[in-house]
Amino acid sequence: MQIFDSVQKKKVPFEPIRPGQATIYVCGPTVYDDAHLGHARSALSFDLLSRTLQALGYEVTLAKNFTDIDDKIIKKIRETGKSLKEITDYYIARYLEEMGALGVRRADIEPKATESLDAIQAMVERLLERGCAYRVDSGDIYFDTCKDTHYGEISHMLGDEEEARSRLCELKTGEKKHPRDFALWKACAGEEDVCFDTELGSGRPGWHIECSAMIEKHFRGNGEYTIDIHGGGADLLFPHHENEAAQTRCATGHEIAKYWMHNGFVQIDGEKMSKSLGNSFFLKDALAIYPGELLRYYLIGVHYRNDFNFNEVDLKAAKKRLDKLYRLKKRLTPGKAGEADAAFVTALKEAMADDLNTSKALAIVDEMVSEANEALDANPKDKVLKRTVLGNIAFVDELLGFGSSDAYAWFQHGVSDAERARIEALIEERNEAKKARDFARADAIRDELSTMGIALMDTPEGTKWEKL
Repeated sequence: MQIFDSVQKKKVPFEPIRPGQATIYVCGPTVYDDAHLGHARSALSFDLLSRTLQALGYEVTLAKNFTDIDDKIIKKIRETGKSLKEITDYYIARYLEEMGALGVRRADIEPKATESLDAIQAMVERLLERGCAYRVDSGDIYFDTCKDTHYGEISHMLGDEEEARSRLCELKTGEKKHPRDFALWKACAGEEDVCFDTELGSGRPGWHIECSAMIEKHFRGNGEYTIDIHGGGADLLFPHHENEAAQTRCATGHEIAKYWMHNGFVQIDGEKMSKSLGNSFFLKDALAIYPGELLRYYLIGVHYRNDFNFNEVDLKAAKKRLDKLYRLKKRLTPGKAGEADAAFVTALKEAMADDLNTSKALAIVDEMVSEANEALDANPKDKVLKRTVLGNIAFVDELLGFGSSDAYAWFQHGVSDAERARIEALIEERNEAKKARDFARADAIRDELSTMGIALMDTPEGTKWEKL
């Protein structure tokens, strides 16, 4: 397995801490609002990584956190009058439901910041004891970035790290000793604040400390690293991941992760998705129009490290491409999947083992669909062939996460409940007319459905239909 390490800025062989095992931690959402396409992109990227490592024989442990205490959440509490738990439970449930619609598998570990205060307190105390953190008059506790001689080496955002560190460490800024210092613990700021009583005082954790503490709580490394891979969106590389690495290094004496992986941004028609720009595309809006499986297929079509330009023209083109797989599957329905073709499985694994080369993987799937159709045209009754092709599609679903839907139901998406009831009533009426040998009426009903954009297929299992 080759992965692109964001720190080394190149593809490197994946060599886990423990042979045959892979530990991954992905920064999850801050749960104060609905998930957007950026959340979906990150979730899909690391879902694919987990699936690929499992397909290659690794025992994978994936963790994804929920930040359930934050300034944005406190603002939501003040705006809505709801409790912290009401707000965060609601948005966590929404997030999990929407990611499930995309075929994103649940993480093995899903820690929350509010349930990790013991670990957070322990790490902050350790940093204070080692002189790497300091308390200011307000009661806030800051990490002293100048105590980490390797600060800046994760993101390379400081240019010449040694010179930049020297320059920054000479500056003073307000309560903080240095401009890059960041809050580990925020003291309670008044009655309207959300506070937790700990030995650090009444307050709440800073954002960066949460992930470091949760990783140390749930994983045990080898003395040099805690986990194999730390992942997240490219926007988290600095300062979030830089700060995580620094505080973990100073608190534990080892690195938080052996490898760092980051997915690209999502743009809408070429503009970076950002709420400040007013063009944030909520996932719920996309799911209201398109099947989650289609959105997954579309979003993984661009390599995870590249920025993604979301537009409906490309989305519709993706649907036509995915439709071809489902038309093949429809040719094989009903049927049972057999063993997938070994060469096909190997080719897909090799593509994904190359730093999740989804473009190549999807091209391999396209080629399989084309060749399968040609083979079925030549040998339409070949049962072994049919089982093998269904096995291929099942492996596609296992590795890439699409292809599992009912072939006929796939072509019925977008039909309302009222329309569906009308269509099925007409099909039943047509069946009764055929039984009564009233073929004129049966043909008239078929014509009526055709004007509604509905095509009928009479099969041994009954009459099937699809929306054209």
